[in-house]
Amino acid sequence: MNEKIPCSACGEELEASEVKWLADRPLCPDCFEELTVACSRCGERIWVEDNAGDTGTYLCQDCYDQHYTTCDECERVIHLDEAYYEDFDNDHPLCWTCYSRIQQDTGVHNYYFKPAPIFYGQGPRYFGLELEVDLGGESNKNAKILLDIANGWEGDRLYIKHDGSLNDGFELVSHPMSLRYHLHEMPWKELLQEAKNMGYRSHQTSTCGLHIHVSREAFGETDDEQDRAIARILYFVERHWEELLKFSRRTPRQLERWAARYGFKDQPVEILDHAKKGGHAGRYSCINLENSATVEFRIFRGTLKYNTLIATLQLVERVCDVALFLSDEEVKAMSWTTFVAGCQTPELVQYLKERRLYVNEPVEMEEEV
Repeated sequence: MNEKIPCSACGEELEASEVKWLADRPLCPDCFEELTVACSRCGERIWVEDNAGDTGTYLCQDCYDQHYTTCDECERVIHLDEAYYEDFDNDHPLCWTCYSRIQQDTGVHNYYFKPAPIFYGQGPRYFGLELEVDLGGESNKNAKILLDIANGWEGDRLYIKHDGSLNDGFELVSHPMSLRYHLHEMPWKELLQEAKNMGYRSHQTSTCGLHIHVSREAFGETDDEQDRAIARILYFVERHWEELLKFSRRTPRQLERWAARYGFKDQPVEILDHAKKGGHAGRYSCINLENSATVEFRIFRGTLKYNTLIATLQLVERVCDVALFLSDEEVKAMSWTTFVAGCQTPELVQYLKERRLYVNEPVEMEEEV
């Protein structure tokens, strides 16, 4: 007669074929199911009491130590790739739910805050706007007032971030919007006026820029199509650098530091190749190509003047049209006079006249803020 083996947990006598083993301990099938679990990552069987994870994620200690951490707020186990850090000191990991809740209670987010984009208006051409304002304080109270104006019932159209390049202000960042949405739905006029009332300035500083991101998908469905259009943008900017310098309201020294040019070459593709080979200032280039989803125009000085902000968006729209719908040879042949003759929107025409960049007579310039 075969000797039976007792379950080390409940004492039930078992045939050898019925025994489940964990390490050197025999278990009956019921105790095995009740007292042990499989590690969610490597599959190793462990005691329930040795679970380094939580009730939703069973983990052996090695897998937890190498690949997981615990939310500092709700104590839920999260993968390291899904951990967020409010201050990026790696001391207080948070799950996305807790991180979002904490961030929503904060007017001014940290520099690394980057929520998933929300798209407004009809694409594929979307514009994301980053506007730096200074001298009015990095104030959560002020930020929340501006966010109430910007977001209203719509929810998340704008967020505000810390920017270490500013003396005493913050950066306003819009979610991607069509130009039509920026013009007719986004309350930029009220927002800029309130920022001025609070004492913020943008043009009247040495620190502030206005950056405009354009979705790469707007330039074609394939990488090759996008590259050809982007090459024409780079060529246009280099060819008309002096005019764009006047448009930007930046000094040559400021552009050299924050939005350096690539250098003119005979063919659009040559400038793009030069950019791709590292012959530039990284993201501090006039047209930043380092973002996988957008092309960033960085040349413009900040402003709290509504007409200037809208005119800048309209100029970028016009440059994108030229790059997308004209051939290399047509872009090479285009003069600045021809380019501005095609600018018809009233805000852009007004601004071009103010900056003495339009074919018609100049007009009196209102003060920039």
